[in-house]
Parts: sequence; C-alpha cells; structure tokens
Amino acid sequence: MKAMIAVIFAAAVLTATMVLGQQPGTPQVPHPPNVARGENMPNDPPHPDPLAHLMFPPDMIMGHARQLNLTDEQKSFMRSEIQKTTTSFQELQWKLQDQMELLHDTMKSTSVNEQQALAQLDKVLEIEREIKRLHIGLAVRLKNRLTSEQQEQLHKMRIGHPGMPGRETPQIQ
Repeated sequence: MKAMIAVIFAAAVLTATMVLGQQPGTPQVPHPPNVARGENMPNDPPHPDPLAHLMFPPDMIMGHARQLNLTDEQKSFMRSEIQKTTTSFQELQWKLQDQMELLHDTMKSTSVNEQQALAQLDKVLEIEREIKRLHIGLAVRLKNRLTSEQQEQLHKMRIGHPGMPGRETPQIQ
C-alpha cells in the first residue's frame, strides 16, 4: 500500500514536470526576477508547497497507524479512500498522457495554430486541476478522520524527520 501511494505522488510530480518541461534545444524563456529577494535567480529551487505543513501524506498516516492508535474504522475508511483515489488518479493519468501527446502533436509544427494549441493546453490543465483536486480532497478527508491528538502526534513526527514536508528548518543568520 505504501508503494502504491508513493507511486501516485511520484506520478503527480512527473506530470507537473512533463507539462512544465521544455523540448531539448528550445530556447529558455527568461524567468521573472525574484521579487521577494529583488534578484533574478533562474536556478532557485521551486517554492515549497504552502499546504504541506497542514496536511499529512497518506503513507505517513498509514505507516504510523499503530503509533497513532488509529481505530479499525479509521483504518478502513482511509484504505477505502486511498483505493478510490488511486483508481481515479490512474484514469486521470491516462487521460493526461493522451492530451499531452495531442498537445505535443499540435506544437511540433513549424507554424503552430495558436488557438488550437491553447485549446489543447486548456484540456491538459483541466486534467491537472482534477488531479490536484483529487489529492487535496483525499488529504482533507484523511485529516478530518484524525483526532486532534493524532494530528498533533503527526506534526511532532514530521518535525523529527528530515525531508518531511512542513519540517521546521533552522534559520541561518
């Protein structure tokens, strides 16, 4: 189950990479200046997920089920929701792949029909929106089934594990 959940989230990252990635040999579009720091740093890492510290990855919850003292009802609900989400996600991934191929076909011409390309891009972005909505919906449903004590325990577990989303990092002065 942990492997399946990890695959789901890895596929979501891959999806974003596919859409945002450029074909080899195409010119790079300049990045806008980093307004917060007043610099233009195109190699800056992407901004962290602003919701990561508020939600809990399903594999983290299920991986610590015993420590969290999840009830049988909680575990059953979460497994069911994860399974439904996995099935929906897989269907959306296939749709996204099909639409990305069509977008690629539209863009490969030396003269691209802008309206057609943007219409196809809208289809890709709509599927990506559905995928993100699916993930957030799952995270909300799982969080809502946790008691406040279980949520607090997960927050403490996250802080103690390097690399976990939302982990507090020391400020360098």
